[in-house]
Amino acid sequence: MPNFSTQYKKLRRSIEVSGKSQSTLNNYARCLAHMGLYLQHDLLDLDDEVILDYLHHLKQKHKTPSEGFFKHTVYGLRYLYRIYERSDSRVILPSIERAKKLPVVLSQQEVKMLLKAPKLLKHRLILALLYGCGLRNFELCRLKITDLDLHRKVLHVRQGKGRKDRYVPLCEMLIRGIDTYLQAEKPVEYLFNGKSRTGDYTALTARGVQWATREARRLSGINKQVTAHCLRHTYATHLLEMGTDIVTLKELLGHANIQTTMEYLHVAQLSRKKPFSPLEKLYEDRRP
Repeated sequence: MPNFSTQYKKLRRSIEVSGKSQSTLNNYARCLAHMGLYLQHDLLDLDDEVILDYLHHLKQKHKTPSEGFFKHTVYGLRYLYRIYERSDSRVILPSIERAKKLPVVLSQQEVKMLLKAPKLLKHRLILALLYGCGLRNFELCRLKITDLDLHRKVLHVRQGKGRKDRYVPLCEMLIRGIDTYLQAEKPVEYLFNGKSRTGDYTALTARGVQWATREARRLSGINKQVTAHCLRHTYATHLLEMGTDIVTLKELLGHANIQTTMEYLHVAQLSRKKPFSPLEKLYEDRRP
């Protein structure tokens, strides 16, 4: 049986040909490598009981099968079996169902509190772009200075989820903030720089974005669970409440399927008549 190094090379080649992202490859490889080390066995030579025991271990550890590590392990195994034409695989891998959870959304007042909390201009601008443009974490990290068109007031999001490009509008407030930041910080290539261990400038990491978000939440005193993706949810919900139609919102968010966008209809407080309890109306005539 081929070793994991050979399996990884075939996995990488197949994923790159299919157009999936580098992060997908990294997630599959990380989870499969963990599985191989944990079981001390070739992944292509495992019987169904061993695989099911391991998946059960992950499910118990991560509480729900929709958790990332479990999900990427299952998807990675499916991909690996497909590459090696293991249609006769003895184990039926479980289907992954997304948890039916509504997104965390901030109020406008909470967004204002969050945006003014950081001391550094860089961190304030990171939060402002997440909320003001609805960017995903990795999209923000990959932003290059050349992706900004301040004259046309648009931001070019390159190779977003599903490797799709899109443009999102920049408001005057963001343009002024970006201009001030560029003059003060003078970033190199990427809009937001991190540093490698050798001291070279690199793109900001997703972990760095999450740290800035958590720190702003702490300083602002907001009790909700605020993440970078929470600001994207808030962007979408607020745009709906401000009258943006669902098709336009789909394009701004870079969704492949409009059903994904329509989930925000469940949390947006639209101008239609708000729901109420029938009990409220039952004794309405008796009110003084």
